[in-house]
Amino acid sequence: MAGAFEGKRGLVLGVANKRSIAWAIARRLADGGASLAFTYQGERIESTVRELAASIDSPLVTECDVRADEDVARVFGEVGEAFGGELDLLVHSVAFAAAEDLEGRFTDTPRDRFWLAVDVSAYSLVACARAAEPLMEKAGGGSIVTMTYLGGERAVPHYNVMGVAKATLDASVRYLAWDLGAKNIRVNAISAGPVRTLAARSIAGFTTMEDIVEERSPLRRHITADDVGSAAAYLLGEGAGNVTGTTLYVDSGYHAMGM
Repeated sequence: MAGAFEGKRGLVLGVANKRSIAWAIARRLADGGASLAFTYQGERIESTVRELAASIDSPLVTECDVRADEDVARVFGEVGEAFGGELDLLVHSVAFAAAEDLEGRFTDTPRDRFWLAVDVSAYSLVACARAAEPLMEKAGGGSIVTMTYLGGERAVPHYNVMGVAKATLDASVRYLAWDLGAKNIRVNAISAGPVRTLAARSIAGFTTMEDIVEERSPLRRHITADDVGSAAAYLLGEGAGNVTGTTLYVDSGYHAMGM
């Protein structure tokens, strides 16, 4: 992978700590020579993100509230300044649902928290892609990758409103791919199996999900954040130059099984 991303400039959203899928992707890109900017959400994780970003000589770390259009515009303005007005890569690994909505019945999800999950987990991709478009167009094209999950296609107990948000995200990938393809901007998603991240801890029954995947997937084993990092490097790289609007499954083949 050395040199595969030499001279490329990217923005990574969603790093929380060293176990984050977004960080695994960032490390692969940085190892390949990419220069990366990072965002963080809130003071609680700022120091961790800054420390990780410093380890790969990031030129920019900035706070971003993806629910605020003006904040998204500011962030991409800063990214443009850091990278000479151009951007090649965008990693979107942002999702949120209230913890109580991942425990009870989906039917009981209140309206405000329903829209909160969809806004943060799905519309944020649309907002970021729109802001990235002029920077990527100036660069001659670009590649966007987001993180989805099988719960957007099938009912997964306790995934609830996050599954609905992921379904919205999946459809958004396809429509963004169509809109942006004329400017040589590719948009794809990775559907990962259960990975032990900070976000995963909020899903009730997560260990049961892991056990089921290990028992019933064709490869009968867990995946890691590094597995997702490798898949993202493929989708973001030149080898996937004609791949867009698609979802790449990294789940030991679990998605292919009926039972």
